[in-house]
Amino acid sequence: MKHVLAPLLILLSFTVPAQPRHIQDSACPIKIDSSFQTRCGYLLVPENRTKPNSRTIKVPFIIAYSKNPDKRKDPLLFTTGGPGGSSLGWIRGAVTHSVILDRDCIAFEQRGTRFALPALESSELSDAIMESYRKNLNKDSMYLEGVRRYKKAMQSRGIDLSGYNTDETVADIDDLLNALHIDSVNLLGVSYSGGLMLDVLKKDPARIRSLILDSPLPNFVPIDEDEPANFMEALKIVCQRCARDSADKDRYGNLFPAFQRYFTSLNGKVLSIRYLQKGTTDTLNIHYTRNDLLDIIEGRFFNVRGIKDIPFMITEIIAGRHDPYIRDHLDNIFSPPDGPSAMRLSVYCADQTAYHAERVLQQSHELYPFLTGYHINDVYREICDCWQVCPINRETKEPFYSAVPALLGDGELDPACRPLYIDRIHHYLPNSQRLVFPGWSHVVFLNDEMDGTLRAFLNDPLKKIAPPPDAMLLDK
Repeated sequence: MKHVLAPLLILLSFTVPAQPRHIQDSACPIKIDSSFQTRCGYLLVPENRTKPNSRTIKVPFIIAYSKNPDKRKDPLLFTTGGPGGSSLGWIRGAVTHSVILDRDCIAFEQRGTRFALPALESSELSDAIMESYRKNLNKDSMYLEGVRRYKKAMQSRGIDLSGYNTDETVADIDDLLNALHIDSVNLLGVSYSGGLMLDVLKKDPARIRSLILDSPLPNFVPIDEDEPANFMEALKIVCQRCARDSADKDRYGNLFPAFQRYFTSLNGKVLSIRYLQKGTTDTLNIHYTRNDLLDIIEGRFFNVRGIKDIPFMITEIIAGRHDPYIRDHLDNIFSPPDGPSAMRLSVYCADQTAYHAERVLQQSHELYPFLTGYHINDVYREICDCWQVCPINRETKEPFYSAVPALLGDGELDPACRPLYIDRIHHYLPNSQRLVFPGWSHVVFLNDEMDGTLRAFLNDPLKKIAPPPDAMLLDK
C-alpha cells in the first residue's frame, strides 16, 4: 500500500474554554483563512501509556471555529490516513466547504507524524533504498538494512517505538475531547483512520454522534493477507472493462490473462536500464525486476485520472517498452523521502503484522504466482521481525456492533481497501449508508462534489442522503 463568514462582534462574543493543563497553545504551523478564528496547540500525552515513567510527547491539533452564532455543538474531527500522513492541512479545505457553516472543525495530527513532537522521520531507509538501486544490491536485503539503520536512529533520539500504534492514538483522541470539554463529536477518517475512528467509537460510544469513513481500513481486516487479492480484483475490473469496451480487440481483448502470462514469465529475471539521476552527470546501469513494474501499475490506481491509462500501460510493458515507466519510477525513488516513516512502521507492525497469518498470504501467492516475492505494502513480516514493537490489544482487532449512524464510501477500483470493507462495516453498523464511486479508487469524499452530501449527512445522519451524481447509494 504505498491514500478534505461573520461580523467582528460575533467573533469577539466567542469564549474559548479555559486551557487544561495538558493542552499547550501554540502558533499555527500552517496558514489558514485569517477571517476564521482558530486555535492551534499541542495535546501533551505520555509516549507510551503502558509505562509509568514514559516521557511526554506533543500531538498537534487545529480548531477552526464556525462563524455561525447558532452553530451546532458537535464539531467535526478529522484525521488522515497512512498511517503516517499529516492531517493538519485538511483544515485549509474545511473552511472553504459548507460543513464549517454549521459546526467547528478540528484537524488532529497523529502522534509521530509531520507536525508532531517528536516527528518520526529520518533518511536512513530512503538512503538505503537509493543505494540498492545505484549499486544494484539486493533490494530486500538493503531494505532490511535501511530499517535497521532507521531503528537505531530513532532509538538514539530516545524514541519508544512501541508507543506509536492505534491504541495510543485512540487514547490521544479521547484525551483531546476530554481536554476540550467536547461531549458530542462527529468523526471523519480516511483509509487507515477510517479504522482508527471505529476504534474511537468502540472506546467511547456515548460521545460519538456520527462517523464518516472514507475508503476505511477497519482493524478487524487482515490487510497483509488481503492486499494481493485486493490489487488483483481492481486490476481485473479495469482489464475486463477495457476488453469489453475497446474496439481494438487485438490489443485489449484478452488483457488480464495476457498480464498474468507476461508477469509469470518475468519470474527470476533481472532487467536493466541506462539512467541519469537528476542533478548528476554519471549515467547508471540500473537493474530492475517485475516488482518494479508491479509497483508502477499498482501506484497508478492512486491517481484517479491515471486509471484510464492502465490498460495501455500494460500492453506497452508486455511489448517490452518499459523505459518511460521505469524512468518515472526511478525519478520517484531518487526524490526522497521514499519508503515508510518510522511511525507507519510501528503502527503497521503493532496493528497488522503482529496478527498476520503467513499461511493465508501464501494461499494468495498460489492463486497469483506472479505476486510471489512482491510486497504491495511497504511494511511486512521481515521488516517487523526487525522493528520489534509490542502488538496492540487483541480486543482492538475485534469487530463490534453499534447503532451510531455512519456514512461509508469507497471507490469501485480501490486496490487497497476494497468496497468489501464498507460492506463488512455496514454489517456491524446497521445505521450506516454506503456510497460506491464507479471508476474511482482510494479516497472519495475529500472533493468539492461531496460538499453538500457531507453537510446533509452531518445535519441529519439518520436521514437517507442524496448521493452525488458520480456515486451509487447501496442502501435504498
